[in-house]
Amino acid sequence: MATRTDAPTRREQILKEAARLFAERGFHGVGVDEIGAAVGISGPGLYRHFPGKDAMLAELLVGISGQLLTGAKRRVAEVGEGADGPGGLLDSLIEGHIDFALDDRPLITLHDRELDRLRDSDRKLVRQLQRQYVELWVEVVREAYPELTEPTARSAVHSVFGLLNSTPHLGRPGALPGRGVTAALLHRMARGAFAAAGE
Repeated sequence: MATRTDAPTRREQILKEAARLFAERGFHGVGVDEIGAAVGISGPGLYRHFPGKDAMLAELLVGISGQLLTGAKRRVAEVGEGADGPGGLLDSLIEGHIDFALDDRPLITLHDRELDRLRDSDRKLVRQLQRQYVELWVEVVREAYPELTEPTARSAVHSVFGLLNSTPHLGRPGALPGRGVTAALLHRMARGAFAAAGE
């Protein structure tokens, strides 16, 4: 999603507008016709891409959980410990999550409000992907801060996710001080939280 540089497919356009509308007005406050209008096709035309709104919601929430995990695994493989050691890898993970938090803000709102609307199997898959994502972070955090116990590191990871995922509450995108400044602030705060956990 946020990391793509090529033109989005029609399916991706539909998902992006569905996420925006669901986040703004709630899942039940948005009709298929409105999603279609947002991407320039008829409501019934959406059924060529998705069987219904439930399928869109599932693909959005399962999809972003999978993308976060895949992206984190890729960063671990690419960065490894590198010249900057475990701290450099942690910085890379933080940067990846900040990209998500700033570029996919509607998905954070959607997750918070609508996760319980998913079928049990989809909700369990989201939770499974999220657990794997957390455990990957815990391992990297403990390498960067060896003094942290596993429970403390896990609590710190969840706390940092809460911090980074607060972006929907920071005001409208235009009200932020600029993407670069906001990203740098979030990064400093995340690192500060991990450092404080070891004190």
